[in-house]
Amino acid sequence: MTSIALVFPENQNRFWLFDAGEGTQHQLLRSKLKLGKLNRIFITHMHGDHLYGLPGILSSRTYFEGADKLELYGPPGLRAYVEGVLHYSEAHLNYELDIRELDRDGEAFDDGRFRIVAGELSHRVRSFGFRIEEHPRSGQLDLAYLASRGAAPGPLYGKLKRGEDITLPDGAVIRAADAVGPGATGRIVTILGDTVKCENAARLAQGADVLVHEATFGIGLEEKAALYGHSTFLQAAETAAAAGAKRLVVSHISARYDDVQVQALIEQAAAAFPLIEAAYDFKEIFI
Repeated sequence: MTSIALVFPENQNRFWLFDAGEGTQHQLLRSKLKLGKLNRIFITHMHGDHLYGLPGILSSRTYFEGADKLELYGPPGLRAYVEGVLHYSEAHLNYELDIRELDRDGEAFDDGRFRIVAGELSHRVRSFGFRIEEHPRSGQLDLAYLASRGAAPGPLYGKLKRGEDITLPDGAVIRAADAVGPGATGRIVTILGDTVKCENAARLAQGADVLVHEATFGIGLEEKAALYGHSTFLQAAETAAAAGAKRLVVSHISARYDDVQVQALIEQAAAAFPLIEAAYDFKEIFI
């Protein structure tokens, strides 16, 4: 059962969830994450191992202090599923739930800091992948330089961060280029739902700092993987290589493989993409 949290430590540890398989809220209780900090959930597709934990999360979140509006994204049918469960279980949420069904490829939202692009993959049911793009980050203010020029902290600092030159009360002009360090390219994380190897997977993962790709089957079982709408370790590695991703984490690994077998498959797939690693419960990746 799959669930992945994307955490923002710089924003009071708020986080987003990608899928919510059965048992997700129990695993959250064993982690340092709090449901009150959860504000977006993305469901890749409507199979039970990816969303049977969702009703419990929605209900339990009611009892966490600070739980405000929650946005829920997923394929068509998600609204009927959630509303049906809440209705027949007589669950009452004390926060606003905004359900947004995705019916085509494209931008899911852009909040000014992050842009989410959804793309349909190839599975037995409609399955989506999500590309999380951080907008370019402005450079750090040179506080020592600003102090030497007599610029006190305040709204003018915000203008400099936006790339605007400022004029001090004494008429002196400070150029943003002199007061702000070089900016940084935004980070990219791609999280895919269940899929066979397909063009959209590589497109969503283009240049990603981290790609999370399913690898249900071992190498050599490509025909069986295609039959069930899944990928092998090698196919995930090939997708990462084609996309120019910087790091690959394979997930959704069949329980038929023990830890020793998983490591052997990782080593084989590394021939196609060396920076491959396997996901496991509570694994943390810093981006």
